[in-house]
Amino acid sequence: MKKGFTLVEVLVSVAIFSIIISVITGIFVYIVRTQRNTFAKQELLNQTSYVLEYMSRALRMAKKDTNAICISAGLNYENPGGDVSRVKFINETENDACQEFLFDEGDKQIKEIKNGGLSVPITSEKLQISQLKFKLSGESENDTFQPRVTIFLEVQVKGAGNQPKMQIQTSISQRNIDEKTF
Repeated sequence: MKKGFTLVEVLVSVAIFSIIISVITGIFVYIVRTQRNTFAKQELLNQTSYVLEYMSRALRMAKKDTNAICISAGLNYENPGGDVSRVKFINETENDACQEFLFDEGDKQIKEIKNGGLSVPITSEKLQISQLKFKLSGESENDTFQPRVTIFLEVQVKGAGNQPKMQIQTSISQRNIDEKTF
């Protein structure tokens, strides 16, 4: 008499093996998706932190334009043409460069212009900026407020599918005390 497996035993074994492989594959796919999402969030956070730090450093060192060379006389900051997606100022640490940060809706990037030159992107092509707004406060020498810029930024990683998205708001005050010019 030969010993062997019956057809039913083989079918049950194959079914159990298939279920185990399906569960293991599902877990593996879930782990890979979670890892990609985590890396995308980390990339978003790193690049957004860099851009905000870069703009903050420049905005902190703005100085009053007393001669209307870059912006209107007596102002520390200005939204050119009333456009809240742009901010223009004189950067004291860049040899009094006339500097501007702006949102380019076509490229979905934040760009910088120095001394009326070409606009240069300061955000990576991996990011997509949905919204950028600069709210100015105390920008005039005729008010009693310390000059401050509040930045609202909505950004996400480019790509298909459910990419991480982030909304950030921060306020930067001018480092030097705003003194009236007489």
